[in-house]
Amino acid sequence: MSDIVRFSVSLEADLLERFDHHCTEGKFATRSEAIRQLLREALVDEAVSEHPEATEAAGTLTLVYDHHRPGLTEKLTEIQHRHNHLIVSTTHVHLDHHLCLEVLILRGRADKLRELAAELRGTKGIRKGQLVLATTPDIP
Repeated sequence: MSDIVRFSVSLEADLLERFDHHCTEGKFATRSEAIRQLLREALVDEAVSEHPEATEAAGTLTLVYDHHRPGLTEKLTEIQHRHNHLIVSTTHVHLDHHLCLEVLILRGRADKLRELAAELRGTKGIRKGQLVLATTPDIP
C-alpha cells in the first residue's frame, strides 16, 4: 500500500458546495475518497488519450437499440464476431418489447477498444452507446 500524503486545496465556496453535493449524491465516505476517484478517472483518460496504441485497457460498452430494426442485430453480431479477440463477454437484456440493452465487457489496446466502440455506436439504429475504460494497472 502506498503512503498517504495530505495536501490542501483552495476552492471557491460555491465550488466546494457543489463538490460536497457530488460527494453526498455519490455516497462517498469522505471528500478524499471522491477526490481519489476523480483523479484516477482523469489519469486513466489522460493515459488513454496520450498513448492509446500502447495502453492496455479493460472496459464496458453499453448499447441500447431497437431489435426490431431490420438487419440491426445481424450487423451488430457481424461486427462483434470480427472483433471477438477484444470481447470477453456480453450480456443482453430485453428492456421492453422493442428495446434491448447489451453490455460488452472488453479487454485489449485502448485504441482498438475505442475503434470497436465507435463502429458499434455508429451503426444505424443504436439509440445509445457509452464506452467506459479502465487501464489495466488500475484493475485489482
